[in-house]
Amino acid sequence: MKSINNSMTLNLALACTIMTVLLFTTAAATAQTYTRLYTYPIGSGAYSGILAPQVMSQGRDGNLYTTIANNGTQSKGTVARITTAGAPTTIYNFCSLTSCADGSNPLGGVTLGFDGNFYGTTQGGGSHAAGSVFKVTPTGTLTTLWNFANGTDDSVPYYTTSLGQDGNMYGVSWGQYNGQYGALFKVSAAGVFKALSDFTYTNGALPNLPTQGTDLNFYGTTQSGGDATCKCGVVYKATAAGKVTVLHAFKGYPTDGYRPIGILVQGTDGNFYGTTYQGGAHNQGSVFKITPSGVFTLLYSFNFSSSYLDADLPEAGLTLGTDGNLYGVGTAGGSKNAGAIFKITPAGSESILYNFCSVTCNDGFGPATPLVLHTDGKFYGNTNGNSLGGSVFYSLDVGFTPLVNLVTWDAKVGKTVEILGQGFTGTTAVAFNGVNATFNNVSDTYMTAVVPAGALTGTVTVTTFTSTMKSNRAFLVTPQVKSFTPASGIVGTSVTITGVSLTQATKVTIGGKPASFTVNSDTQVTATVPAGAKTGAKIAITTPGGIANSPSAFAVIPSISGFSPTSGPVGTSVTITGNSFTKATKVTFGGVAATSYQVISDTQVKALVPTGAVTGRIAVTTLGGTGTSSTNFTVQ
Repeated sequence: MKSINNSMTLNLALACTIMTVLLFTTAAATAQTYTRLYTYPIGSGAYSGILAPQVMSQGRDGNLYTTIANNGTQSKGTVARITTAGAPTTIYNFCSLTSCADGSNPLGGVTLGFDGNFYGTTQGGGSHAAGSVFKVTPTGTLTTLWNFANGTDDSVPYYTTSLGQDGNMYGVSWGQYNGQYGALFKVSAAGVFKALSDFTYTNGALPNLPTQGTDLNFYGTTQSGGDATCKCGVVYKATAAGKVTVLHAFKGYPTDGYRPIGILVQGTDGNFYGTTYQGGAHNQGSVFKITPSGVFTLLYSFNFSSSYLDADLPEAGLTLGTDGNLYGVGTAGGSKNAGAIFKITPAGSESILYNFCSVTCNDGFGPATPLVLHTDGKFYGNTNGNSLGGSVFYSLDVGFTPLVNLVTWDAKVGKTVEILGQGFTGTTAVAFNGVNATFNNVSDTYMTAVVPAGALTGTVTVTTFTSTMKSNRAFLVTPQVKSFTPASGIVGTSVTITGVSLTQATKVTIGGKPASFTVNSDTQVTATVPAGAKTGAKIAITTPGGIANSPSAFAVIPSISGFSPTSGPVGTSVTITGNSFTKATKVTFGGVAATSYQVISDTQVKALVPTGAVTGRIAVTTLGGTGTSSTNFTVQ
């Protein structure tokens, strides 16, 4: 993890003030305004600004909250609140308890929970001096939820936690002290902790904080491990239960990236975007795209040189803008090699928006914290220093209009969801992709709304007397399958499926196979049992809001359409055709079971006419039931 100490801070400051004007300055994009809002002071003989990778989170009150790693009354870090005008307030000082039992040196920032409190981690302190997970109220009451113990839970969390839509917080630890490679964990608001998975080096080491995708899996990167030759880190997917799958192992310069540090972000196209600190075509960092299934694309390679003063060495990852583009910072590069803010399109076209150290470095240098898009439409961030040594808290206005931030973005009809924004006291309507909902203006910057019947996956809009604000992401209306009838049937049977939020159905599967279907209403779909459907699989309906499974499985009854020959003596080989024969458990001739039969395919079974067989119907039995021929087989 990169950090900047006092000497490095002063050296960078001096470099910024004496650096001569270079021959070429990267053109900045139009319509953006950078504002220095606050300069953090140096205190207690130690650097006390924001250290990467602090995450800032907007609270219900419209202010931003984060952690500072080593300031405060004990120089062991604080939780801080800062207004968008740049007025900071310390709300908690770490190491306030004996032996730092409340934790020390929080490096990751904080994340807003569904309860309105903030969650984060400390690198040190706690009852075992191995770090902790904490919850803190906006007014500064701190509760330790978990003390790491250098055991099966690993230790030393470097990041804050990530809010899962199930209400739990998910995080990662590095396990430095016990020789491990890091772990994925979750913790509830009540402090119930569970270690979900250990990284094994082959699937990555030193994991970065994952982000939850719209499929409700978690996607992240590791700074090391993976490829045996490069050991350059990986992109991984983790289920909520902790199963980790490597999607891509970085190969390093010049093939792709090396040492990804920042958090991934999911774009409007459903793909994930991230940065690497090094690697790329020039070994100065890169931007990449990866699909949820692992298709990797190197989008852009940073290139800082005398002829092209690009940003480079990004640590903070990317932030999605309301225009669908991605925004980030390079810790170095730019016109003064002091860092820059950049924009990149999903297609990989990059432009510099602001160059740090543009005059005397009082605007800051070395930006290394993730940009946060506030609901006022501006980006906010922090630098690692300025000409006087302290970090700078700044805003960047690129012309976005005010928006609403969905704290809850995946829920069923009837669920109360949380929304952040501004001007809510003037709200006249809230709609889920055009479907009006009941709402409650808790304050001017925080409201709740109930997902209405008939709600559609898509943009949430909040309309006031003077404006309409749109959500920063799509709201996913979770579909539900309540029942179906009949409970069983042969291929071709029409099945009526009832549920909730079925209007946007894009796919129906019965017996594990795609079925043709018709959406009758938001609460009903009819589908036809497809060929190849098998007993044991639940009926599933897919919408843009997710996949809904039926409470029980549909039983696919085998059907016999014919057989050949139609007559013969005992021992005759008979070919039986039809549907749903897979895993047949019994074949009978006139009620007498055949002792020799074989399933050739789902549509064909062969059997020998058994001893004792009498003229009668042929029947094939599976777990789904028994199918009987419409005509007799004649035993000669």
